[in-house]
Amino acid sequence: MAQSRDRTSRTRLWWGLGLLAAGIAVGAVVLLPGADPTSLDLWWDGILSATPDGPALAVSLFMDMVGGGRFATLWVPLILIGVLLAMRRPWGAGYLVVALLASAGVVQILKHLLGRARPEDILVTSDVGSFPSGHVANAATLTIALWLIFPRRWVGVIAAGWIVLMAFARTYVSAHWLTDTAGGALIGSGMALLIGVVFARGLAAEERARRVPGRARARR
Repeated sequence: MAQSRDRTSRTRLWWGLGLLAAGIAVGAVVLLPGADPTSLDLWWDGILSATPDGPALAVSLFMDMVGGGRFATLWVPLILIGVLLAMRRPWGAGYLVVALLASAGVVQILKHLLGRARPEDILVTSDVGSFPSGHVANAATLTIALWLIFPRRWVGVIAAGWIVLMAFARTYVSAHWLTDTAGGALIGSGMALLIGVVFARGLAAEERARRVPGRARARR
């Protein structure tokens, strides 16, 4: 079991490093002369520009609200930390805090270093620096972290869906280019996996402790 856990940690380490490197590489590409915005960005922006307003705009504005500001950076983490502590998962709570802080730190560093301009027709209020998308990075870090804390297939499916929906919403309100959201997803996921390696043993111990009582009741 220990060997299997070590292999899993190594796999997550390499995946985390690879995703983080890929995200930074996307940022480097958009800095190339004549590549800002990229042809991919313009293609996707053209598709969204031809889409009539309606439910998609309402959903995108909702995602803007829940994916950023105090709600996403303060209240959601506090609620989840409280739930995890109530479930006797202090390692999970600690992991979530560190992962979110580390991801936000990397995002802010890249935003200020790259200083990419946002689309001109932005519909919401945002801070400076378009690359990477902080909303998408936060969504990726949060959901991937929850997937590592609760390693269930359905959690992974929800995580993937939430990241994609957030990326769509950020481009629909013209807060970001498509490559900004790709970079945010890669960086947020990579940071969640990397920090998860540090907390791997504690998370695994909490998951085993959760399962043991269930087996004990089944034997009775």
